[in-house]
Amino acid sequence: MSVMTESLIVEGIHWITRAIEVTGTAIIVVGAGSSLIRFLQQSVKGPIDQDVVGSFRSSLGEAILLGLEFLVAADIINTIAIQPTLSSLAVLAGIVLIRTFLSFSLEVEIKGRWPWQRATGTPRDD
Repeated sequence: MSVMTESLIVEGIHWITRAIEVTGTAIIVVGAGSSLIRFLQQSVKGPIDQDVVGSFRSSLGEAILLGLEFLVAADIINTIAIQPTLSSLAVLAGIVLIRTFLSFSLEVEIKGRWPWQRATGTPRDD
């Protein structure tokens, strides 16, 4: 493969990862904004109770989780395709570890259980 072709491929992958990062960021921003707007609309209609706050936190957390998935995907593609060095892999491992911890924490906050636990009342697949 020529240097020019390789350079074009790397540049294309770079732009793809940037697009995925922008998508993940946009998901978080739009999700946070729409969650806030719904919360404010509900708070204007009546008193703020546990259900309103719970709904706001749940929708906000889901937007953050989805955005984080896109950001992790972009980091993985960037590290594997563009910078496959031991130091970049170590940085990726740290980022994935932190984002996985955040995802698990948000999942517990939203659903009240760990991601691998069965929901109460969910039938078993035996």
